[in-house]
Amino acid sequence: MAGNAPSTLKVGVDIKHTYSGDVVVDLVAPDGSTYRLKNSSGSSTPNVVTTYTVNASSEVANGTWRLKAQDVYRQDTGYVDAWRLTF
Repeated sequence: MAGNAPSTLKVGVDIKHTYSGDVVVDLVAPDGSTYRLKNSSGSSTPNVVTTYTVNASSEVANGTWRLKAQDVYRQDTGYVDAWRLTF
């Protein structure tokens, strides 16, 4: 895709985790810039299944975009089941 990413870039995530409050999620642009999608919280509900909107208009659209998910506490486990970008 030529040009810059949109100001309303949609990031859909499906993260399976026993305690969603432990999870921090960032979108990493092709140039290494990061966009925080989700901070850790006190939520004890399982899983993170949602769509975030990011103003990525300062980023070149073409390139490798990555999703970075971290469990910032101990004892629980999880994994990224799926994610997608909608330009």
